[in-house]
Amino acid sequence: MAISYTWDCKNHDRYPTHNSKTNVVHTVHWRLTAVDDSNNDAEGNPQSASAFGAQALDTSDLSSFTNWSSLTSANLQAWVEAAMGADAITAMKANLDAQIAEKVTPTSEHKTLSS
Repeated sequence: MAISYTWDCKNHDRYPTHNSKTNVVHTVHWRLTAVDDSNNDAEGNPQSASAFGAQALDTSDLSSFTNWSSLTSANLQAWVEAAMGADAITAMKANLDAQIAEKVTPTSEHKTLSS
C-alpha cells in the first residue's frame, strides 16, 4: 500500500483578546485523511479513511505569538502535531492504515437476506 496523509487544519477557535494579544487561537479543529493510491473501491476511487477532532492549544506563553493575519494552515498543523505528540500521531496513522486494510481485505461482512 502506498498511503499518503493529508491534514486539514483550517478551522479554529480564537479569543478576541488574550494576554494583550488579539485573535489568539486556542483550539484547532483538524481532520487527518489517509489515501491508498494502490487500492481502489468498486467505483475506482482510492481507498481512504479519516480521523478528526479538536486540539486545545496552550496559550499561557505567547512569546512566539503569530499574528492572525500571518497565520497559515501549516502553522495550525504544526501546532496540532506538537500538542498531540509524535506517538499519538503514529498511532492515529496506524489506525487509519488498519481501516484501509479492512476495506481492501475485509475480515467481516454485513449481509441482509432478501426475504
